[in-house]
Amino acid sequence: MAEEKLSARTQLPVSAESQKPVLKKAPEFPILEKQNWLIHLYYIQKDYEACKAVIKEQLQETHGLCEYAIYVQALIFRLEGNIQESLRLFQMCAFLSPQCADNLKQVARSLFLLGKHKAAIEVYNEAAKLNQKDWEICHNLGVCYIYLKQFDKAQDQLHNALHLNRHDLTYIMLGKIFLLKGDLDKAIEIYKKAVEFSPENTELLTTLGLLYLQLGIYQKAFEHLGNTLTYDPTNYKAILAAGSMMQTHGDFDVALTKYKVVACAVIESPPLWNNIGMCFFGKKKYVAAISCLKRANYLAPLDWKILYNLGLVHLTMQQYASAFHFLSAAINFQPKMGELYMLLAVALTNLEDSENAKRAYEEAVRLDKCNPLVNLNYAVLLYNQGEKRDALAQYQEMEKKVNLLKYSSSLEFDPEMVEVAQKLGAALQVGEALVWTKPVKDPKSKHQTASTSKAARFQQPLGSNQALGQAMSSAATCRKLSSGAGGTSQLTKPPSLPLEPEPTVEAQPTEASAQTREK
Repeated sequence: MAEEKLSARTQLPVSAESQKPVLKKAPEFPILEKQNWLIHLYYIQKDYEACKAVIKEQLQETHGLCEYAIYVQALIFRLEGNIQESLRLFQMCAFLSPQCADNLKQVARSLFLLGKHKAAIEVYNEAAKLNQKDWEICHNLGVCYIYLKQFDKAQDQLHNALHLNRHDLTYIMLGKIFLLKGDLDKAIEIYKKAVEFSPENTELLTTLGLLYLQLGIYQKAFEHLGNTLTYDPTNYKAILAAGSMMQTHGDFDVALTKYKVVACAVIESPPLWNNIGMCFFGKKKYVAAISCLKRANYLAPLDWKILYNLGLVHLTMQQYASAFHFLSAAINFQPKMGELYMLLAVALTNLEDSENAKRAYEEAVRLDKCNPLVNLNYAVLLYNQGEKRDALAQYQEMEKKVNLLKYSSSLEFDPEMVEVAQKLGAALQVGEALVWTKPVKDPKSKHQTASTSKAARFQQPLGSNQALGQAMSSAATCRKLSSGAGGTSQLTKPPSLPLEPEPTVEAQPTEASAQTREK
């Protein structure tokens, strides 16, 4: 015991250096992740070749188990247009990390780009189970349902997305649903909320302006289109829409000035050249009009509105064979429009093909229940063929439509139409009681007539946007009248179809749009 106490007393003190903690070596990155920073750097710098080289090296070292490298390579394949290969790689990422919602979202995105919308919905639903508060999943589900035309489900998903996180794109897609349903008031309400949320978004402002333009609310249309040009003076869609409004009111020179600005930004625009052509048509420069319309037709050979305008210009120039060619092509793309059949019948009448002209008129009468000009032209043809009984029936049907239009709309009838109808009525010994004007306060105004160049008196302008997803044409409205009658009178100033700018987005299920018809 004494020896132990002595040894304890004689122990030397421990040095201060030995009491310091030993510094550990910094941990090395796992071999699976050590090149991720470099892959990310090359990817955000868009140096895809160098990025793919590092990815290849990383996958060789890890035997294909580096999830991030596979993920970035799939993104690069998608950017290059190799969607199928990107889908395979994203599925591999989902296999390596089955609880990662981002991997499933990318798989669903690739399926969507391949047009497999039902499969994409299934994968998005799986991703939603892993992350229920991801607005992007709800938004993309809504877009998939739109392509499947299940608008109610799409609407629910987009509302869920807005509840989680308000976003411009979600408002745009929700507005498109109501446009596809034909509910313009609801669409305007959605876009107004979107503009309140994002007042500087030029796409929203332009779309809202075009919707007001379509409803004939010009003041608000000018207001929103003006706001668009305030934020973006070079916005060609807004400039084209403003030029179209001026063209509608017959101010062709100012409209051409606007179109000149648009041409500097998008020279190869079919709506632009269509509108320029119809401005020249309004100025009676028919050769220039045909040249511009032919260019528009070259850029958009399947656009029936351009073919319609070409047919009208050729009818005006008495080139009936060419008019027949373009009107027949327009009917192939728009077979449910009665006015096209009527104009085709006018061309056939002048080509001395009475039998086919009658067939065209019959189809026009069947499709168009509002335009009295169809019945008038048909009655003229029947009278010239000696079929007075049938001509009388068509004339009486025209009288019914005229009386209905007088009290249900504010249009004024074309003077040439009135003249032809009065002559035909006298020949048929009817029509003495037919009054062509609405009751007006001025008793001196016995007959209100309007120049066909004043398109604003005849129709409400229609307008739509390519991100709106629908093609509307004012030519299809029944309240408007073109001039001319049958084979006895020529279309001196026929209507035209100026087009609105076409959408540049992924296309919603619609296409380009018509703004107004010039007369």
